[in-house]
Amino acid sequence: MIIKEVTERTSVLTEQLIKVWESSVRATHDFLSEDEILRIKGYVPQAINGVENLIIAENEGIICAFMGLENSRPEMLFIAPDERGHGLGRQLLTLAVEKYNVTELTVNEQNRSALGF
Repeated sequence: MIIKEVTERTSVLTEQLIKVWESSVRATHDFLSEDEILRIKGYVPQAINGVENLIIAENEGIICAFMGLENSRPEMLFIAPDERGHGLGRQLLTLAVEKYNVTELTVNEQNRSALGF
């Protein structure tokens, strides 16, 4: 697993991250309707490209997770369903704390997985 900050945000990268976002949301956000997921998906590229620090996790060249930080705060953290439960979220947040001085985390109360994490 390689975890790194992205400096160049290409359209290809954005599309890959949108796929991770969507698969993660579908696996964890059962409180969203299909229409809500599709509506929110329209804003995801702007969020990805607008966040101050963008960190990705790759496994054998395939992006399986990403985290966006803004003002030393995680604004997004999405992990592909197959990678959930293996410590990747913890690795990403540990990096956020150690390298980007993150001291607080907010999660959606409706996302039971995030609350447990």
